[in-house]
Amino acid sequence: MGKNLVTAQIRGETRALCLGTVMVVCSAIAYYILGTTMLPLFHKSVWTEVSDCHLVEADIRDHEKLDGKKVPQYPCLLVNVSTIGKLTILYHTEETKEKNSQCSYIPERLEDYQEARMKVEDVKVRFKEHQTFPCYSDPEESEKSVLLKKLYTPETLLKWLFWPTFMLTGGIFIIMMVKINQSLSILATQRKNPINTSQFRHN
Repeated sequence: MGKNLVTAQIRGETRALCLGTVMVVCSAIAYYILGTTMLPLFHKSVWTEVSDCHLVEADIRDHEKLDGKKVPQYPCLLVNVSTIGKLTILYHTEETKEKNSQCSYIPERLEDYQEARMKVEDVKVRFKEHQTFPCYSDPEESEKSVLLKKLYTPETLLKWLFWPTFMLTGGIFIIMMVKINQSLSILATQRKNPINTSQFRHN
């Protein structure tokens, strides 16, 4: 009976160590992925200061209106605003500028042109209704454009890091608990057999 309990305990400790190690390895992989993909995007987003944007112009550009120029084959909204005494272009998010620097807003679905046009028209009306609204600008003014909405914020970064940190902490905790349990088991065995232990050391 005693041998069965010891065997079961060893198996449980081995499984716990494997689980803790896997959690630590998975968290390290997650940190690596975030560090090479998401973190550069977070650092690249220089729009950190909240400013007041005043609408100057909201115009829809598409391939039907701008003949002879390099324009996208879908409707997009161009919004010019005035902020900190300067005229600049407004982008919906950081990704909008990466997709097409000519557009302030690009609809998500582009398969149906008429549907996309209606979506852009709706956004244009909203801008017309709200002449002044908060936006994000670069305090160092290295980036002249401004954003309506930020995708990469400190809160977003914390959300990205939550689960890897949770797995890392849990994995380390499991490994530490197994090691502590093993140490206590060894101490308990030595106390039960002090004579045999001393004889073993003497020999």
